[in-house]
Amino acid sequence: MKIAVLIARILLGLAFLVFGLNGILHFIPQPPMPPSDATTFATILMTHKYMTFVAVLQVIGGLLVLVGRFVPLGLTILAPILVNILLFHFLLMPQGVAIGLICTVLEIFLIFEYRAAFVRLLHPDPRNSPSA
Repeated sequence: MKIAVLIARILLGLAFLVFGLNGILHFIPQPPMPPSDATTFATILMTHKYMTFVAVLQVIGGLLVLVGRFVPLGLTILAPILVNILLFHFLLMPQGVAIGLICTVLEIFLIFEYRAAFVRLLHPDPRNSPSA
């Protein structure tokens, strides 16, 4: 199982590191998006530098997962980003959902493997919960 965790960490970490750096440095050419609500929404987010902030979080989370130190923190940073990726693609642009689904499966697998770090989050009174 250690090899599966390592592979999942490398794949998820590299995906977020590369796409996060691309959000900052723009080294992967992007074809123009067709006129739609998704294009309008994405344009507003990019114009106001919101996506640059998200890209920085992707780089931080991807590095934490890739390096193997503070993996639960990296997974916690990446989880809401993945939710937004899935919502964007399910609701506005369904043709790009495959990478988001693959990353979500990797994220869920890693959360399951690092579940001991998340146990206290699910306890009603974490101060009195036994450590896992």
